[in-house]
Amino acid sequence: MLLHVVADQPDRISTLRMLLGSRCRVSSSLLRKENNVPKDCDAAVVSADLRDADNIVALKELSAKFKGARRKIFIIDQKARLFAAQAYALGATHVLFNPVTARSLLAVLIDPNSIELTDETAQGARGAASAGAASLALMFAAVLHGQPIDVADAKSAACRISKCVAEEGLSEWLEVVRRHHEGTYQHCLLVTGTAVAFGLNLGLVEADIERLYSAAMFHDIGKAKIPVAVLDKPSRLEPGERALIETHPAAGHQILKGTRGISAEILHAVRHHHEYLDGSGYPDALCAESISDLVRILTIADIFAALIEFRQYRPAMPRAQAFEILGNMHGKLEVPLVKAFREVALNR
Repeated sequence: MLLHVVADQPDRISTLRMLLGSRCRVSSSLLRKENNVPKDCDAAVVSADLRDADNIVALKELSAKFKGARRKIFIIDQKARLFAAQAYALGATHVLFNPVTARSLLAVLIDPNSIELTDETAQGARGAASAGAASLALMFAAVLHGQPIDVADAKSAACRISKCVAEEGLSEWLEVVRRHHEGTYQHCLLVTGTAVAFGLNLGLVEADIERLYSAAMFHDIGKAKIPVAVLDKPSRLEPGERALIETHPAAGHQILKGTRGISAEILHAVRHHHEYLDGSGYPDALCAESISDLVRILTIADIFAALIEFRQYRPAMPRAQAFEILGNMHGKLEVPLVKAFREVALNR
């Protein structure tokens, strides 16, 4: 594998060369200097301060030279959605945050068996996950800047996820997302894939599957209003922080209200995906008759994804254990739907 490193400081290049060792053939150039990118470059690693406007301009000019690289890994210093969104907008397929380790960097360059990724893999689950993460990052950035959300882009990314899950199965999707993504984006990708698998298992028609994956893609957009320190806290939340998190469904509804391309059904799902049949959910304490079928399906997928996702303060829960918890949520979830979800949870 031929890897090219571009950085805005010489010491960044030295650090990356040391991390990579002899595992790859490495060339390098200093951003805003020579930029001699090899034409047959397999992957690119960019390490630069994205707060610097001149760096952004230089990276935009450089992007054409990296067009043939299947992987474009951006390493950034600031763990914030704004800078992650900027990296994806500049063409990143993966974003890592300093300090990176040799293991984390190699994980996005080669698979655990040291076999180079194929074009087919890049176009499969990995490609769909990268496209989904990029779309989520851009949505969150739009909310932060008070700009319109690109609904068509988000639905296109969700459609790609749907096709991937239909073709490759839920297990492959869960493995790829948990290995290469983290935090809120990981959760949204897991929910979207799980919801699609559930919808397919239920035999929903194509139009209903589309509504389901669209609702899943947008369901947590309100979290863009939550401070990153709370949203991505690497430990359990305090009661006040939990209360703040619980404002996200209403915030998401407000963000999307009146947005072209967002139907009333999707708005309902965004606002009510934490409601329970017994009225114990939030934000509106709805009861069974007020909760749509779309929301009932999405809620099961959301809870399951939250249980099996990897978090810094706990490992991913086994799928069988997560399903057992769903089965014990008496009165809160629709029993026939939970029973129907068993096949998805354990075998898909």
